[in-house]
Amino acid sequence: MSDTPTTGRGGDESADAAHDDWPRGVAETSVWPVLGAVGVGGVYVGVAALALSTGHDAVLPAWPGAGVFAAGVAVLVAAAGGWLYDAFVRRYPARGPDRAAALSLRTAMVLFLATEVATFGAGFAYYLYVRAGPWPPGPIPDLLGPLVFANTLVLLASSGTLHLAQGALRAGDRGRFLRRLALTVLLGAGFLAGQAYEYYEFVVAEGYALDAGSFASAFYGLTGLHGLHVALGVLLLGMVLARGWLLDHYASDRTTSVDTVSMYWHFVDAVWLVLVATVYVGASLPLA
Repeated sequence: MSDTPTTGRGGDESADAAHDDWPRGVAETSVWPVLGAVGVGGVYVGVAALALSTGHDAVLPAWPGAGVFAAGVAVLVAAAGGWLYDAFVRRYPARGPDRAAALSLRTAMVLFLATEVATFGAGFAYYLYVRAGPWPPGPIPDLLGPLVFANTLVLLASSGTLHLAQGALRAGDRGRFLRRLALTVLLGAGFLAGQAYEYYEFVVAEGYALDAGSFASAFYGLTGLHGLHVALGVLLLGMVLARGWLLDHYASDRTTSVDTVSMYWHFVDAVWLVLVATVYVGASLPLA
């Protein structure tokens, strides 16, 4: 499948649907990346402000950070939605299969995931630094409860249903593809609900908040970062589901969007397994 845009106005192959509202000759200009950068900036500023609002030495109230964070997420989601719609959805019926473009998109996803390895690697490096010190650094909650195992099973099941959905699409069975994809979205949402409940148990019931110590900052930083990636994955899977269900997109020879989103989802699932092994299990075991 090629979900890539085709030739734009005037036969300029560099122009695409994402740039049709710009004057001729400015085809490479798009407002969506700029808005996306603003959204990402808002998210980081909001997180920083929230960090400054926690603990006994807080210098800010909680509401400014929460507001900036929520606004940043909203702008980021809107920018991503507009960018993806203009670039991939609006002209889908006019395009045909393009193996070169499909390979290009898959390669781009691999490169993006490589940057994600670096992002998570920084978080794991901080955790390992904390773990190598005096242990435990303070009271920590019981991490190996039934909820973490249930969440792990849910996420692994979602990878399985997504793989089956891909197989059904390649076999030309769109009905099974859509049903299995819908189940994948539900499983992803279920994982997020389980993660939110775990946070509630730790923060509200046990009083183990972000300011509880160095391990708490590592734990919430890594699990929160992973949770944001799962939420993005659920959003992307939902967009693929909406395109398939409402717009009748995708066929056995047009699977690029499904394949690239699947690569992202399986990566996020793999990160969770590493996170469980190193943080949940690793923090619960004494060093030799």
